[in-house]
Amino acid sequence: MTADVWLPLPADEVPGLPDGLSYRLWDGGPDYPADPADCAFYVVPYMKGSEVAVRPLAAMTGVRVVQTLSAGIDHVQPGLGALPTGVRLCNARGVHEASTAELTLALILASLRGIPSFVAGQEKEEWRSGFYPALADKSVLIVGYGSIGAAIEDRLAPFECARVARVARSWRTTARGPVHPLTELPALLPEADVVVLSTPLTEQTKGLAGAEFLGRMKDGALLVNVARGPVVDTKALLAELESGRIRAALDVTDPEPLPAGHPLWHAPNVLISPHVGGSTSAFLPRAKSLIARQVTKYAAGQPLDNIVLTTG
Repeated sequence: MTADVWLPLPADEVPGLPDGLSYRLWDGGPDYPADPADCAFYVVPYMKGSEVAVRPLAAMTGVRVVQTLSAGIDHVQPGLGALPTGVRLCNARGVHEASTAELTLALILASLRGIPSFVAGQEKEEWRSGFYPALADKSVLIVGYGSIGAAIEDRLAPFECARVARVARSWRTTARGPVHPLTELPALLPEADVVVLSTPLTEQTKGLAGAEFLGRMKDGALLVNVARGPVVDTKALLAELESGRIRAALDVTDPEPLPAGHPLWHAPNVLISPHVGGSTSAFLPRAKSLIARQVTKYAAGQPLDNIVLTTG
């Protein structure tokens, strides 16, 4: 069995790694720590972009597992065609749910309660009192009801929302209620005061929130994107924001990072955070635990967690 494991952090900082494997440190730098052909288990550097993620894949002729540290796998998909048959691609389910759900609630509450305006008012010594929307009694629609979507709903529970509706690729039931298929999305959008995007980026979801989607949102509704930037059509969103018809809170944008001078920076009714949904103090201990668990299972020949696909 090929025994090299490529990690984006030092092996001695990851408690619980099994003995008998060669651990190589690579966090996306220009030089590889060893011959990529000897790598069996590749943990993809976190938040280093697609170019870094896929760079060694074509040379990893002996790789058996590719483990991302993100919930999404879109950044590694361009390189999957170069991999040998039978490689298991695993995501980081269980690592980011709490942090991303926290930020989602922060963005919703900050946007509804006018926090950005208060910050601007404080800088100008202006007392901006008045009535602001509450999350209580609002209808929330979660588009992309996986583990992160469920974690978001868990945190919505104490806020006395009038309704939480859920959408995923296909219909299913949960303890909290039904999950509607994407085909029912057009009928659900006009009923929602807050629309949360937490879906993976796929060919089906790229540009999902385009002109038709946004046009179906009710006047004054809030769009929250904690998924991926390209899930939203930026041009269509800008048109809606500039008209003043809807609002948005975005942790991800298209393009990303958002370049200086981009009109989205100064569009009305938008709050932007710099893709920090998973970048919290909760990330590293959970990521280390995932890495140790997955490498241990690999070394023991046990079934891995979080397998998204196996190359054919």
